[in-house]
Amino acid sequence: MRRALPLPANTAMPADIRFMNAVSTAFGWVFVLMLLAMAMFWLQHLPLFSFSAIAVQGDVAHNNAVTLRANVAPHLAGNFFTVNLSQTRAVFESVPWVRKAVVQRQFPDRLKVVLQEHQAVAYWGPEGDTRLVNSFGEVFEANQAEVESADLPQLNGPVGQALVVLQMYRLLSAQFDKLDMTIERLELTGQGSWRARFENGATIEMGHGSAGDIESRTQRFMATLSQVSSRYGRDLESADLRYSNGYALKLKGVTTFNPGDKDNKKVKR
Repeated sequence: MRRALPLPANTAMPADIRFMNAVSTAFGWVFVLMLLAMAMFWLQHLPLFSFSAIAVQGDVAHNNAVTLRANVAPHLAGNFFTVNLSQTRAVFESVPWVRKAVVQRQFPDRLKVVLQEHQAVAYWGPEGDTRLVNSFGEVFEANQAEVESADLPQLNGPVGQALVVLQMYRLLSAQFDKLDMTIERLELTGQGSWRARFENGATIEMGHGSAGDIESRTQRFMATLSQVSSRYGRDLESADLRYSNGYALKLKGVTTFNPGDKDNKKVKR
């Protein structure tokens, strides 16, 4: 009887055998990974992980939580594991009055949504426009009938300049409030000039310049306006601050004439 003699310990395994062993090991791992993937897929799609509730928190002054859930739920896709949080956030932020939404998963079958609503501080655009400006200087659209305050100012300016106009409004309002003058409308023209209209109908042309330039002209104007108004006993009708060394104004019921004007044309002084 012949016996197979063992190979010496230091004898290398043939290459074809090593290759077959490697292939077998690789197939084994592939099979294991396929089983794990199938198990994960099965677990992820169990009814246990389908969303059963959406908890809405935060600002809901303009959007009832129940209505929000009813409007948003049809647009949600997936379950606890597969839902796309970015798309879900975008769905909530597409709802009127919603500025920002933070969406989180809550194991095993809930979504938590924290909303921040727009706080309307002014109307935006030409009179009659339906757009609004929030406290961050962002323009948004919503039902103006739902605005809490009925005396919001009207702001207007070039596209992308809402924040600049809002900042100027806040700066000037603080100044004119000292004279009990309330700005009803503030506009930044396409040429970069500022114009304000007040609740009493008065208008003021403020010209071009930085916020500091406009504030300086306003303070110079306010320093003498009360004296001039008291002297004539009349309210302001209009003023033009676009002068380097003063301003021109017109008081209601008071008109001055330029003696050198042959046509006797009215001019403001």
